[in-house]
Amino acid sequence: MTGSPATRATPSAPGWNVAVVLSFFFLIYLPAKDVYLDQPEPGSYLALLKLLPLGIGYTLGVTVAGSAAAILVGLLVGLGMLSGNRFIRWAASFYTEILRGVPLLVLLFYIYYALGEFLNIPKLAAAVLGFGFSYGAYMADVFRAGVEAIPKEQAEAARSLGMNPRQTLFQIILPQALRTIIPAIGNQTLGMLKDTSLVSVLAISDILRVANEYATKHFNYFETYTYIALTYLMLTLLMSRLVTWLETRFQVY
Repeated sequence: MTGSPATRATPSAPGWNVAVVLSFFFLIYLPAKDVYLDQPEPGSYLALLKLLPLGIGYTLGVTVAGSAAAILVGLLVGLGMLSGNRFIRWAASFYTEILRGVPLLVLLFYIYYALGEFLNIPKLAAAVLGFGFSYGAYMADVFRAGVEAIPKEQAEAARSLGMNPRQTLFQIILPQALRTIIPAIGNQTLGMLKDTSLVSVLAISDILRVANEYATKHFNYFETYTYIALTYLMLTLLMSRLVTWLETRFQVY
């Protein structure tokens, strides 16, 4: 069994390596070509590259904070779906059905603009809340399935040792469940990274908004969005490798 993690990672390794090398090559080559050809600064890849750190910072910040919020919401709702209280189970089920049925973009508009008529919600907070509530509805099922996958004998053994239900849940069940649901959480986070492009509608200077403003100013849409697509691809590939490492690190044997 010790060779299983490496075996699982092998099929995707060649494709990942090629994609990373090509993405990295073009992300470096295109600005370098502008410098070599002495292309004027306005509208060049080099000028766009100088603007991207701010956009990448906002994109990764929303991804990390939104993922943390979604994990917290998913954990609470997932446990609610397993609760012995009928009302709590109904409320958790109602939450997941509602949030899954509302498009993420509409939810972002609702939190920032609709609720903004009554509450002063900062745009970054609105983005994090939107991702947390939306993705939390999907992560709830991930946590529920992870907890249900743990053999009931584990809880029975914990109770036989004198543990109360709370101790059993947080010291025995959840630590084991988390090891099995890391791939699912990682996939949700990867999806969130790509969906962060939606926060540009809230005037957050993420990668896409920086690109939109740059392309509108210089009218070089093909060049700008090609470079932005490569940037998102590189970030996604790197995060997917991190998820694979975590999955291997906490592999259940």
